Amino acid sequence: MEFGKLLKELRNKKGISIKKLAPELGLNYSYISKLEHSKVYPSPKVIKKLSHYFNYNSDELMLSAGKMPEDIGKILKNNPKEAVEYLRRKFGSGSPKR
Repeated sequence: MEFGKLLKELRNKKGISIKKLAPELGLNYSYISKLEHSKVYPSPKVIKKLSHYFNYNSDELMLSAGKMPEDIGKILKNNPKEAVEYLRRKFGSGSPKR
């Protein structure tokens, strides 16, 4: 799910408005609105705050924001062939792209 939609869903489930959420996170309410409308994307620091506040998996939030968790990036960088082969075998297309 796209980050903005996910954030809005999490906020609505908790029953909190953007204006009430913003000061609890130390953020500007207009920034949160921009996040929800995909006008801006969050930094890893903001993702961590949101993950903690909503008790939601930070890796899933990172990926929904188009960012890679740091440890996963290292795995891919250090083991590119094995990682890609595994992911394709487990979840994907099967044949490598050329």
